[in-house]
Amino acid sequence: MHSYQPLWEWLARRNEETVTLTFSEIAGIAGVPMNHSFLNEKKELTAYGWHVDTISLKAKTVTFEKNH
Repeated sequence: MHSYQPLWEWLARRNEETVTLTFSEIAGIAGVPMNHSFLNEKKELTAYGWHVDTISLKAKTVTFEKNH
């Protein structure tokens, strides 16, 4: 299992078109802190029907969007 798979599975169960989570919320859902591996592993998210739309380092948030 990859580091962020619990997050990918959590997103796959969402009905919203977009979801914005803080880095802390992501860590809580995934069970691992946000780090540079997120940038490499985020491409796995497309298999779950989502992609990363925006990463804000200033706000410490990530916005996810459903694939269409």
